[in-house]
Amino acid sequence: MELVQNQTVSPEFVFLGFSSFPEPHLVFFLIFLTVYFTALLGNGLILTTAWLDSGLHSPMYYFIRHLSFLDICYTSVTLPHMLKNLVTEIKTISIQSCLIQLYFLVAFLGVECLLLAVMAYDRYVAICHPLTYVLFMNKKLCTGLVATSWACGFLNAMLHTTMTAQLPFCASHEIENVFCDIPQLLKLSCQDTFLNQITLLVVTLMLGVSPFLCIMVFYIHIVGAILRIRTTQGRHKAFSTCSSHLIVVTIFYSTCMFNYNRPSSWHSVMIDTLASVLYNVVTPALNPIIFSLRNKEMKEGLKHILKLQMSFFL
Repeated sequence: MELVQNQTVSPEFVFLGFSSFPEPHLVFFLIFLTVYFTALLGNGLILTTAWLDSGLHSPMYYFIRHLSFLDICYTSVTLPHMLKNLVTEIKTISIQSCLIQLYFLVAFLGVECLLLAVMAYDRYVAICHPLTYVLFMNKKLCTGLVATSWACGFLNAMLHTTMTAQLPFCASHEIENVFCDIPQLLKLSCQDTFLNQITLLVVTLMLGVSPFLCIMVFYIHIVGAILRIRTTQGRHKAFSTCSSHLIVVTIFYSTCMFNYNRPSSWHSVMIDTLASVLYNVVTPALNPIIFSLRNKEMKEGLKHILKLQMSFFL
């Protein structure tokens, strides 16, 4: 009876992440709001340009469109609630809303891991097997790869959210972060979470580590193929087609690893919050900048779309 009472003490979780931030919080609110609008505007422009410009309808830009849409969804899961918490005294979220946030956060994170691996495979085929690229990377295969990435991400999220929802949260209702994530919620349970942790480890190996290893293997072959190109101009052109993706992969995985695999001595409320914000907020805002600055075709497409919009309003 006492256990049931403890489980129902509070129907809400309290976020402690911003409690370690110095006042005034309005400064951080304006910074995060700017970053959020940058992510929405940048990814929106990439998405629109790759959709409307007929010269950007190749498989590579098809995958970039999905990545941009994914980054818009990814930041929108957590950032609006984070912004609200920065300007309100009560920094709470209902358990139901927390589980919904967890579901979409885990889903989009899984999709991004797989989609980055798919993009690496696309670059591998384009550079290592250029003569069969158009034939092999056809519309049916590209659609199937993207659909599989989205399906796996959402099925994974359903598994984790269902298992987390069955836990009794009676140890505490204070989350030492700014959004709901699996590690923080497992800490709050007064029930043994061994099965949840094993499931999290197995799925992380399948949807996180395995795609990363595949990306590394693809790029080993890509680098080998580029080094075999005789002319400097040819090597530069080949590398320029995959440099943006390589930068995005590096930022994404380095921030994720820092967030989830830091030494225990590096954990504190402020460091955990900053690490979470870095990979959840800053990275999606950087992606469109990287793709637009490092890609000549994308820059030309953006200029073309902007000129059309200006001529329409004028």
